[in-house]
Amino acid sequence: MKIHNIPVDEIYVPAPRRKTLEAAKVEELSEDILENGLQRPIQVRTGKDRYVIVEGYHRLQACIALGEEAIDCYIVQAKKF
Repeated sequence: MKIHNIPVDEIYVPAPRRKTLEAAKVEELSEDILENGLQRPIQVRTGKDRYVIVEGYHRLQACIALGEEAIDCYIVQAKKF
């Protein structure tokens, strides 16, 4: 898969996903990313003129906390049920 560098303000986080945020985990990831860089890109899918987070919400929030304006992402297909 190709890695895309996407502006963080173009990534939408659905409301139910926002409720799962753990501040301690974000802080831990922020420290790790600061020391080692982002090791694993997050996953997003396309939807309505924006990208929707699929995997990596805490990594996204850690990068935002560090002041990053863009994040490495894999663009994946939406799951079909």
